[in-house]
Amino acid sequence: MPESKRRRKRRGVRALGDAYAGRVRPRGPFAIFGNVRMFYVVGVLIMMGGLAGGGVSAALGLRSRGGGQTEESLLLTPQPTAQATATPESAATVRHYDAPPPMTIDPEKSYTAVIKTEKGEIRIELFAGDAPQTVNNFVFLARDGFYDGLTFHWVDPGFVAQAGDPTGIGTGGPGYTSPDELNEHEFIAGTLSMALERDQPDSAGSQFFITMSDQPTFKGRYTPFGRVTEGMDVLESLTPRDPSTDRDAPPGDRIISIDIEEL
Repeated sequence: MPESKRRRKRRGVRALGDAYAGRVRPRGPFAIFGNVRMFYVVGVLIMMGGLAGGGVSAALGLRSRGGGQTEESLLLTPQPTAQATATPESAATVRHYDAPPPMTIDPEKSYTAVIKTEKGEIRIELFAGDAPQTVNNFVFLARDGFYDGLTFHWVDPGFVAQAGDPTGIGTGGPGYTSPDELNEHEFIAGTLSMALERDQPDSAGSQFFITMSDQPTFKGRYTPFGRVTEGMDVLESLTPRDPSTDRDAPPGDRIISIDIEEL
């Protein structure tokens, strides 16, 4: 190569590499850190990906349950869409409490909840001995009439039916939270459990759900505190609806009352 061309080539290398003069360039997979432009571009892409991923996660809720569907309204109390409005259910008297109720049940006794709906009755054996605080909270709210007039606001056939929200769109509660009481009961069809706010531990309030099929992945994540003994046909007949995605969803089936039987 002529001397003049070699000089021009050397000057060109120095012009591009002045910022790295006297430094050792990284090699292999770390070579990106030796290229300012590439490092900047990749950094921007990573930031954009993170923001996009966060937005998608927030929009979908908790996690996928298979088949492209999500558990967004479940356990997690979802945030309403821009179209949804938090209006109390017309037939319900909204109650608000400053603190969880005192312990009033006897964990050694047997308790049954009878959910009376427009479609019929659902009888549920409560696990007072295995989830005493959760059962106590549910019994207190039921006996105080908190659930009277509320609806099954989110029903996904074959998955779960959720109720206990005074706003009717999945964002309400009693004003306090209760601790988780994870136990050994399996999440088979007909299992009663508490919903959680955005899947955060110890965030149960008044919203509960009943499974319509086996959900083994729920074990260790949510508190099972009862099981349907009669009325699975009533549960399965509840009106399908999801107010977080459909503002024109048909009205949810109303809870007339929840009676508690103690033996």
